[in-house]
Amino acid sequence: MLRHRIAALAAGMVAALALSACGTTEKPTETDDEKAAGGPVTVTDSRGEEITLDAPARKVVALEWGEAEMLVTLGVMPVGVADTEGYSTWVTAEKLDDSVKDVGTRAEPSVDSVVALDPDLVVMEETRESNVVEQLEEHVPVLVAKGSDASDNLQRMRDDFTMIATAVGKSDKAEQVLADFDSALAQGKQEIADAGAAGQSFVMADGWQDGSAVSIRPFGEGALVSEVAMQLGLENAWQGEADQVWGLGQTDVEGLTTIEGDDVRFLYNASDGEDVFADGLEGNRIWESLSFVDDGRVHKLSDGIWTFGGPKSCEQYADEIVKIYTS
Repeated sequence: MLRHRIAALAAGMVAALALSACGTTEKPTETDDEKAAGGPVTVTDSRGEEITLDAPARKVVALEWGEAEMLVTLGVMPVGVADTEGYSTWVTAEKLDDSVKDVGTRAEPSVDSVVALDPDLVVMEETRESNVVEQLEEHVPVLVAKGSDASDNLQRMRDDFTMIATAVGKSDKAEQVLADFDSALAQGKQEIADAGAAGQSFVMADGWQDGSAVSIRPFGEGALVSEVAMQLGLENAWQGEADQVWGLGQTDVEGLTTIEGDDVRFLYNASDGEDVFADGLEGNRIWESLSFVDDGRVHKLSDGIWTFGGPKSCEQYADEIVKIYTS
């Protein structure tokens, strides 16, 4: 009997050791985010500057709406954002918590307000004044995103998003978001093709009014949302000049007479309630003579689709385009 007990005990110990060994060899591999969670992070920003943090940033201030949106997408609610009221008007892809503090305007953020939040990191765009960077860097690490690049704005958006994700320890999340975005583009392109609308044309614009004068800003081929629409299989009918950073043009209503094509749809954004195309150009003979106006191919985008945003705003814009071209 005793020999049986010893044999059973020995067998149990062998089994336990075997299980232990299996557990050691099959230990789940840590994700990049888990590896970065407790250690230092180094990321190179758009200036070529290396930013080293003791740990992934958790208290982050964003001085532009696109980068603020990206942070929320990554699961990091910023502690401060420039012009939170404007963000709530123009950006609906990702909402800010009520706890997020306003730190001034995007053009002139308050350095004192930013520093008072004691952030781990400030994220801004390189298009802003360099003296703001210098003032902030006396108190807190600053990560400068490119913000826009008309030579390849979709890739620029991906690069900015990935860079920010690295700084906050969310690289795995960023990969999944971008994969979902690519899937949405592919599906949208197929839906447009199935509707027989592949290769049709668009013009995207916004505008403003000063007295009786209406200024129009068309989005050229290098603009972010123009590239999204082109990825969906559409063609940009605006062939006027556009700047090399944002891909934006400048014209008036007479300039729209150069737009050619019987299938052109005119898309515009007026999230702030000032609709210059419906109101400012009402009764304008040149505007009403344009073929896309006369044929009812003018489409106001849903409010709050930010045309300079991150992957979620781009996906939101793509969904809107698909609805327009498949209805």
